[in-house]
Parts: sequence; structure tokens; C-alpha cells
Amino acid sequence: MTEKTNDRRSFAMFIASMLIFGTIGVFRRTIPLSSSFLAFSRGVLGGLFLLAFRRLKGKGAGERLPAATLARLAVTGALMGINWILLFEAYSYTTVAVATLCYYMQPTIVMLLSPAVFHEKLTKKKALCAAAAVVGMVLVSGVTGGGGAQGGSLRGILLGLGAAVFYACVVIMNKKTPGIEPYRKTTVQLLSAGLVMIPYLLVTGGFGGERITAATAAMLLLVGIVHTGIAYVLYFGSMDGLRVQSIALLSYIDPVSALLFSALLLHEPLGLLSALGAVLIIGSAIVSES
Repeated sequence: MTEKTNDRRSFAMFIASMLIFGTIGVFRRTIPLSSSFLAFSRGVLGGLFLLAFRRLKGKGAGERLPAATLARLAVTGALMGINWILLFEAYSYTTVAVATLCYYMQPTIVMLLSPAVFHEKLTKKKALCAAAAVVGMVLVSGVTGGGGAQGGSLRGILLGLGAAVFYACVVIMNKKTPGIEPYRKTTVQLLSAGLVMIPYLLVTGGFGGERITAATAAMLLLVGIVHTGIAYVLYFGSMDGLRVQSIALLSYIDPVSALLFSALLLHEPLGLLSALGAVLIIGSAIVSES
């Protein structure tokens, strides 16, 4: 087997996908709709876009997935939808930067669960990285700043951590469902993420209570098609042209760009301790994968 070589086109596609993902928090702030309705819209629009993309690429036909596999993908999609709701709510209660850093505890959660779930040994290096990430999370939370996070900010932090837990579950279940073409897997999961929101929206009156203007509809289409459908097309389309190590390192463009966009566009700069916490969280994830 020949070793993959990084090519410029794949680099550009992957970096573009990371930058798109990194702006989701900024765009969420501009959409005056409930997090559940936004998650529903994102899942359905993104899933339909990927479905259309697969048809255009001639990948619409294929062996029928076993019922058990479909059920696993649907459950994973449902977890993805809940993860979105929690993250979108976190953006509403704390800064995009803090919510993003809480969310980025996901690699640490997966690392800590790996010995029990995948029977992988937790090495000394990974244990130290996990400890550094936890320290970073404490700094980001503001606990060390004299009284800690309060009120809505604390709620936002807990919602962000909750989103990280659910996304860690998505990552674990995806690792336990190998051998499926990525676009196909993601199409099922996105549609499931959207459809699982329907009963909740019906019960809470979310469909009738949302006031959608032309501008809001345009933003929904942007989040569903660009931030979900196109971003995943770019992400998966770049995989074959990049080395595994490059993918791991370039993935950190997502959280770093989210911090920069929140500071530049929303004027939410991190304090000194929070910035140090950001370095510990993101740095520990990079070192643990190196």
C-alpha cells in the first residue's frame, strides 16, 4: 500500500471545511429561533443536500444496509441532534469562545472512556494530556477568577460540556460502525438528527411558535446547506488526499478559528486565564494524538 501524500486541493478543501465549522457559533447568534428548530432544520437540510450530492455522484444505489446498522446510525443521528441543541443553547448563555472550548473537551472524554469502551490502554502521556485539559477547563470556567462563573455563564458552560458528552458518544458509536461509505453514513445520521426533533417540536409547539422571516429563512438555508451539507462534502472529499497526521493537526483549525471569529466579529476576547485554558485544552488534544 502506498503512503498518502498531501495535495494542495485536499488541503484547501479540508481547511475550508474547518473554517466553515468554526463560524457556526457566530451564525447561531444571528438566528432568532429555538435551538431545537435550528437542529431540526440543520439535520434535514444538510441530510437532503448530501442525499442529492450522492445521487449526482452516482452513489445513490448500493447494498441495502442491515436493519441493525440502520438502527445504530439512527440512534447516532439522534445523539448528534441532541448535541447540536445543547451546543446552540450554550452559545445563548455564554460566549462563543467559552462554549467552543467546553465543547472541545470531547477528545478528552473519548480518551478517558477508551479503556472501558475500546479496551485501549490509557498511557501516561494520554493521562497527562487529559489532566491538562481538565485544568484548562477549570481556567476557562472562571472558577479561579474569584467566585467562578455565575448565572447564565455557568449554565452555558454546563450545556457546552453536555454537548461534548453527546458528541463523544457519537464518535464512539461511529468507531463501532465501520465499513460504511462516509457520505452514506452521514446522510442517514443527519436526517435522523433532524427527524428526531419532530416529536419534541410538536409537543412544545415549536413549529407553530417560530416566526420565520425571509432573512431568517436565508440564514437557516446557509446553516443547513453551507455549514452542514457543503462542509461535510469538503471534509470527506479531502480525506483521500491527506495523511492521517495532517488531518489530526488541521482539525484544530475549527476551535482556533471559532475563538478568532468570536473575538473579531462578536468582540468576545478571552481573558488571560481563559486564553491559557484554551491553550491547555487544544494543546493537550494535539499532543495526545501526536
